[in-house]
Amino acid sequence: MKNSKMKSMAIKKEEMEKKEEEEEEPMSPTGRMMLAPKFNIFIILFMGYYSKIDPILFKKCIHQTLLKHPRFSSILVASGASFRWRRTAVDLDRHIFVPDVAAATESPDEFVAEYASRLSEIPMDAVAKPLWEFHVLNVKTSDAEAVVVMKIHHSLGDGVSLVALTHACSRKLDDPASLPVLPLPSKKRREGGSGGRGLLKFIWMVVLILFYTLVDVAAFVATLLFLRDVKTPVGAGRGVRLSRKRFAHRIVSLEDVKFVKNAMNVSVNDVALGVTEAGLSRYHNSLYVKNGEKGGENNLPKNVSIRSTVVFNLRPSPTIEDLAEMLEKEELNGMWGNVIAIVLLPFSIALQDDPLTYIRRAKSTMDRKKLSLAHQCACITMKLTSSFFGIKAAARLTRAVFRNTTFTFSNVMGPTEEVNLFGHHLRYIAPSVCGFPQSLIIHYLSYNDKIIISIGADEKLIANPDQLCDDLV
Repeated sequence: MKNSKMKSMAIKKEEMEKKEEEEEEPMSPTGRMMLAPKFNIFIILFMGYYSKIDPILFKKCIHQTLLKHPRFSSILVASGASFRWRRTAVDLDRHIFVPDVAAATESPDEFVAEYASRLSEIPMDAVAKPLWEFHVLNVKTSDAEAVVVMKIHHSLGDGVSLVALTHACSRKLDDPASLPVLPLPSKKRREGGSGGRGLLKFIWMVVLILFYTLVDVAAFVATLLFLRDVKTPVGAGRGVRLSRKRFAHRIVSLEDVKFVKNAMNVSVNDVALGVTEAGLSRYHNSLYVKNGEKGGENNLPKNVSIRSTVVFNLRPSPTIEDLAEMLEKEELNGMWGNVIAIVLLPFSIALQDDPLTYIRRAKSTMDRKKLSLAHQCACITMKLTSSFFGIKAAARLTRAVFRNTTFTFSNVMGPTEEVNLFGHHLRYIAPSVCGFPQSLIIHYLSYNDKIIISIGADEKLIANPDQLCDDLV
């Protein structure tokens, strides 16, 4: 009788273990790389609201939306070299924090900045709980009545997908049952040719693609091995990923950006890149003045060029409707995960008499990069390295790309109208990143009739990111 009972218990235990294994999902190689030593990357998301946050309503909305996503209700299970996501019960009190903000009365903006800066230093335990948390700061700042700071580990997904997921959790203000509208990516009509002329155009295009791809692949390999940006006041040194980050943002008019875009027949991204180059040039110029190296209006050394990494997901981005359906069914259906590619963009640090020169240069650079397949080659290189030499080797190569360049640039499209997010009217959303070997990251995110420019900076090298924000706008 005793043996029969023990046998029955053993069978039940095996069935439970088998059920758990079936519910587990393998972690993607890129996700594992995000958790590798010396490459522990977090996304810091600032959400400003028009009203004070009701913590009870906020938790209820999180439970009804975000918690249905499998990644946000899973812990990481490691077994030897195998890493898997396992669904688990989520205690929202361990993920949503409402700190005392009594100390924020004198300088609320500085209080929020300091609070987020401290968050950038604190690690998260992937085994103890899912890798995300919210910090509700019911303090009035210059841009909002209350701010929520969200911290998410990058292994949960790429930045574009995570921002899109946030939008999928939001609803229209005038119709709480409807999803917000996201802008569709613009598709330029290709000019075709007929007969021999069309064939010549096609051959010339193939030649350009091959040439630019070879040039960019050579530059990427050189960056992996030895090619490093010239030293500038904002260039990172060793150990920068462990340093505290400071965050700042500015809100500008999207209509102003579109006016320049239409007048110059360029894209919004071209304008953002031109503004970034102009702002970085002004900021560097002010630093050289402070260092007393030169005097006069133009204090920059000649021929200073730095590079930016642009990281994006090669996996087709799910639509907001797909993500909403994912939350409803609580299934990923192959629409989630990091398939990372990297593009290197050159930036010239120089003051121009004509400010539009920066935008013309940006358009020229982007037109050339669109004819290159180097990002596909970079992705394949990382995949092969991961397969043959392991995740640590792939992380080491990726780390080398960031370490040998100066900063990261990102531009993401948001809703075309203001929305209700987690039960409250959202005024702005400003993303940033910490935990990688660069001292600076610049994000642009459109929302309704505005663009939010947000900066994450190493506080040792860029002690006043607000000044850099002012130089950008």
